[in-house]
Amino acid sequence: MKPRISVITLCVDDLERAVRFYQDGLGLPTDGIIGEEFEYGAVAFFDLSAGLKLALWPRKSLAHDTGLKLATSSATEFSIGHNVMSQLEVDEVMAQAESAGAVIVKPAQDTFWGGYAGYFQDLDGHIWEVVWNPALLPEESA
Repeated sequence: MKPRISVITLCVDDLERAVRFYQDGLGLPTDGIIGEEFEYGAVAFFDLSAGLKLALWPRKSLAHDTGLKLATSSATEFSIGHNVMSQLEVDEVMAQAESAGAVIVKPAQDTFWGGYAGYFQDLDGHIWEVVWNPALLPEESA
């Protein structure tokens, strides 16, 4: 398998609420909800970096599409890392997320490995780590 991951899909309970959180609260660009004319088709895509997209899709839609039973979610299944350029930017993003309604799980602080990071949960309980790693700074995008 070649590493060609282009979409990360987060399943949500309320698509409109989740879109408002990511678009209005975190400022991620999107064209909004599309596919509403199809049963189980409503989805929203957000542009991230280097061609990577974040998709928000109702949990019931993924359950239907895969044929799996709708199950309860667990916040500790995975996390999404958002790497930033400075400690100050970690604090700014954490504050922005909290203002948008996120729950701060672990306030930003110095890490044991020499970085600075904190965790928040979005409105559906997904864990995001906002991190400044001096050994792994992100590339600036245009």
